[in-house]
Amino acid sequence: MATASVAFKSREDHRKQMELEEARKAGLAPAEVDEDGKEINPHIPQYMSSAPWYLNAERPSLKHQRKWKLEPNFTKSWYDRGAKIFHADKYRPGACENCGAMSHNAKSCTERPRKMGVKWTNKSIAPDEKVHVIERYEARDEARKKYLKEQQLKKLEEKNSNQNGEDGVGDDEDNEDDLKVDEAKVDESKQMDFAKVEKRVRTTGGGIFHGSACWNLRIREDTAKYLLNLDVNSAHYDLKTRSMREDPLPDMDPNEKFYTGDNDNRVSGQALEFKQLNIHAWEAFEKGHDVHMQAAPSQAELLYTNYKINKEKLKSQTKDTIMEKYGSAATEEALPKELLLGQSEREVEYDRAGRIVKGQETSLPRSKYEEDVYTNNHTSVWGSCWKDHQWGYKCCKQTIRNSYCTGSAGIEAAEAAADLMKANIARKEATEDMSSPTEEKKLATWGTDVPNDLVLDQRKLAEALKKEDERRREERDERKRKYNVKYNDEVTPEEMEAYRMKKMHHDDPIKDLLH
Repeated sequence: MATASVAFKSREDHRKQMELEEARKAGLAPAEVDEDGKEINPHIPQYMSSAPWYLNAERPSLKHQRKWKLEPNFTKSWYDRGAKIFHADKYRPGACENCGAMSHNAKSCTERPRKMGVKWTNKSIAPDEKVHVIERYEARDEARKKYLKEQQLKKLEEKNSNQNGEDGVGDDEDNEDDLKVDEAKVDESKQMDFAKVEKRVRTTGGGIFHGSACWNLRIREDTAKYLLNLDVNSAHYDLKTRSMREDPLPDMDPNEKFYTGDNDNRVSGQALEFKQLNIHAWEAFEKGHDVHMQAAPSQAELLYTNYKINKEKLKSQTKDTIMEKYGSAATEEALPKELLLGQSEREVEYDRAGRIVKGQETSLPRSKYEEDVYTNNHTSVWGSCWKDHQWGYKCCKQTIRNSYCTGSAGIEAAEAAADLMKANIARKEATEDMSSPTEEKKLATWGTDVPNDLVLDQRKLAEALKKEDERRREERDERKRKYNVKYNDEVTPEEMEAYRMKKMHHDDPIKDLLH
């Protein structure tokens, strides 16, 4: 647990320190001992065990957390609450008109308001209460007021006497001295009215102030920030935090606006400096420096101040070194007035996105790829020629990417090759036309589609159908099958047609109804 006064540690020392703290929390290493020899609980946070940097503590301790101020000698006695002093028999002038006690008036009376007070009925008079008045403090304040007044008047009288003794003192100086005496009296009255609550009207802050505390409230005559722009797409107003970060009137003249949004305050003034201070403290802590913005803010601010001073010194030193080596053109030769005081009456109009609307020629958008770059001896870029549905180079008519340019000779060679190919194709077609076509003999195979020129005998077809039915019945019933079976390999067209007609088609939806 390092303190603020210890020198900054390296990254390796910081890592070892963190490992030691983890071991102490796990009970593997003995606890750290303070200046008095007492063990420090390892689970106590670092910002509690580390003493502030201005105490110059050499090691962690909890002594700075203890009460080090001397206790004042408070009295043990307590006042008599509700004690009665005197009980009168009749109403006394100056007493409470409600209950008749002398210790308070009718406005501060705590009893129930009576229909007719004691002042008129003279009955049920309440006794006087014992009031503990801080007379000693009031006497001290009165003595202080009197002493301060005497000292101020005495100084003014001495000054006036010294000025009267000199020559050339006129009536104007006497009048000024009288005014100074009156001002001293006025200042004294202002000092005693520090607890008075006054109302501030027609001011920037608005509201009221008590002493030096002021509420940041607007006055009723000022327009609320959420009423400056009633457009639903304008700056968002947060009802919970009463904040409007963006500018409600971005198109309005800045000289006529009195409110530009809360973000304007975030990036200006002390808010920006505080933000940079926090960022510097975080970066220093990540690099191994023992600095914490919340635990030791004074140390962090001092470190940031030294950092800025060293940075400016290094910057100026680098600048001087460069100027000594290369010189400074700004100091040797003065720029012409045309460049220093160059002005133009040309008006340029922009839109909200920053694009030029009027006043300047619109520049053509450039491609993200390299333009006008010629490779492999080409004089044109790829894609400058379109031939036979292919991109190519215009200089050599080649359609192969990254090929070497052959120029006009390559074009002539390509045309000659194309002509030769066309001639070969024409010669081949001519030889094919001259050859006699050979007639193909198509052998009829059973089971294929019926030829168009096939003629069937209806009588033979009927006999073939009957034979096919008998054959199918024999297949279903083997008892009707004959023992001596004669096979004939010759199949007539009528028999093949009968077989095809009686054949069962599995894709037929009514195949079950046919048999």
